[in-house]
Amino acid sequence: MKKTILMLSAVCSMTAVTAKDVKMTSPNGKLQVIVSDNNGNATYTVSLEGKTMMAASALGLKTNIGDFTQKMTIEKAETKAIDKQYTMTRTKASASHYIANQTVISLINGNGYPMSITFNVSDNDVAYRYSLPRGKDNNPKCAVIYSEASSFNFPEQTTTFLCPQSKTMVGWERTKPSYEEEYKADAPMTDRSAFGEGYTLPCLYKIGEDGWVLVGETGVGSNYAASHLSDYTPGEGYTIAFPNATELSGMGSPYASISLPGDTPWRTITVGQTLKPIVETTIPYDLVEPLYPASTVYKPGRYTWSWLMWQDSSINYDDQVKFIDLAAAMGFEYTLVDNWWDTQIGRERMAELSRYAQSKGVKLLLWYNSNGHWNDAPQGPRDCMNTSYARQREMKWMKDNGIAGIKVDFFGSDKQEMMKLYEDILVDANNYGLQVVFHGCTIPRGWERMYPNYVASEALLASENVRFSEYHAKQEGFQLTMHPFSRNALGAADWGGVMMNRHMNQDNKSGHARYTSDIFELASAIVIQTSVNCVAMCPNNLDEMPEFELDFLRALPTTWDETRYIDGYPTRYAVIARRTGNDWYVAGLNGTDKPMTLTLDLPMFTGKTVSLYTDNPRKKDEIVPSSVLKTLKVGKDGKAKVTIQPMGGIIIK
Repeated sequence: MKKTILMLSAVCSMTAVTAKDVKMTSPNGKLQVIVSDNNGNATYTVSLEGKTMMAASALGLKTNIGDFTQKMTIEKAETKAIDKQYTMTRTKASASHYIANQTVISLINGNGYPMSITFNVSDNDVAYRYSLPRGKDNNPKCAVIYSEASSFNFPEQTTTFLCPQSKTMVGWERTKPSYEEEYKADAPMTDRSAFGEGYTLPCLYKIGEDGWVLVGETGVGSNYAASHLSDYTPGEGYTIAFPNATELSGMGSPYASISLPGDTPWRTITVGQTLKPIVETTIPYDLVEPLYPASTVYKPGRYTWSWLMWQDSSINYDDQVKFIDLAAAMGFEYTLVDNWWDTQIGRERMAELSRYAQSKGVKLLLWYNSNGHWNDAPQGPRDCMNTSYARQREMKWMKDNGIAGIKVDFFGSDKQEMMKLYEDILVDANNYGLQVVFHGCTIPRGWERMYPNYVASEALLASENVRFSEYHAKQEGFQLTMHPFSRNALGAADWGGVMMNRHMNQDNKSGHARYTSDIFELASAIVIQTSVNCVAMCPNNLDEMPEFELDFLRALPTTWDETRYIDGYPTRYAVIARRTGNDWYVAGLNGTDKPMTLTLDLPMFTGKTVSLYTDNPRKKDEIVPSSVLKTLKVGKDGKAKVTIQPMGGIIIK
């Protein structure tokens, strides 16, 4: 009969030995984790209100100082309560109160070398990480992690919502992997990943009728390689996978290296009977701390961007003036000048352009190539971000000329060496008061809290693809109703634009049509969270859009005090509520080709008459349906009935 080290239904601190199981529960007692060392294999299970959300899943590391995946014995467990409060400025909530029960489980391997695993269990989140000490004689002082046994073994009824990891050194100018592949929804676990490389984090799972699980990681900077999940193996599940050795043109190790004593990043598992805990979780930020103070107050806001509709030819002085003037007319804070500005405008005229923007109350964000030996992307500026001395020179020039931030593109690797480059760019940028957006990149992993000048990452199949092809224009609803439940749930996402042109071209007449409604586009600015948000409207939109739509964008908030899940299903529809100050915004997207009538529970508007932005049914000859602003009476029970048109949206405020 198995012995139990610890039943964590009450918070205490204790030590016991020669036991087989360590049992942990959340503060409310509903979420339970059990760690076992059966037959020398460390495993864990997760259950919610008695229902299995994760069957026995492996734990352990293979390292150059020992194998911690077999012949493991639990020695002791110590537990304490975590009660942590902090504020944030760039995430889905302005403050978090993290309450969890933490258990540190000490194990030894077959050679007697120790390892510990720390588990934090809060009401809807499980997180764990490994720790290795130094040896008895103070050596070794570092370790190479060759692989993790860490796995996620879901019940058989589970279906998946996953994005495949790309093959390496492929795609446009060999810039992949860049987390820009297509999601597959409602798929069985036995389906193989599209490219045989597993799946990018985060990964969303539906556990039959029992609930949902979102798997991610946090706390990855220069300290470790970023991970993804393997393909599914029956009986074992999905396993943490390190970068492919061929990334970065084969340069740099695919393994991770840590100093000793040292910790790995956190693996996170968000669990809920509904999607509410998935949408509202703050677990990526709860487990990390700021790595340095902000050198200045980084201002959130909106930016205009010529490149999406007007493309490379618009990166000239006169066209950029038009988009600066557009930003000024709309009250936006920024204009992003994209690739080739160094040759098509030139540095002297860029300084002049920045002065012009500032005279209009607008600041510039500048695009850069990450550069180096890891891709063939030709766009400039190149050779400015890949070395410390180049960054220092470039960033001083930007600070001297009033540039507010940078967008750095084309990374294409999750190796620890590349994670160090992300961190180095952020640290140097902070020294010069610059905020940072990454594109062609990996997902953030707690970065909004770790790096105070970090804004967002692309790391999704973004708006440029809607511009490039009719196929992706038709997929916009599918994509934007996926991200609130996965990619955007664990980190700010730079989707790249509230698109108001009705044709995906500069003249707004040629090229394929936009398949979403105006209100869908406006609502997307609320549903997809980032603190510096792209409004990819064009100068012509000032004369074409209804005044109430322009007024909405003029007042569009980008920072939030609270986020609530209202309703939704990944790739079909999403209704999300966000609060700034005393003002609530409820935004809904219908990603399907049929109207959707919903009864929404809106306690923040109980008994009130509110504004409803919505679409009229599309007429046969309409490219985009007309929109309307009207009022809606919310019942005394807090319920309101609404209809969202196909590929349409609603906003309630």
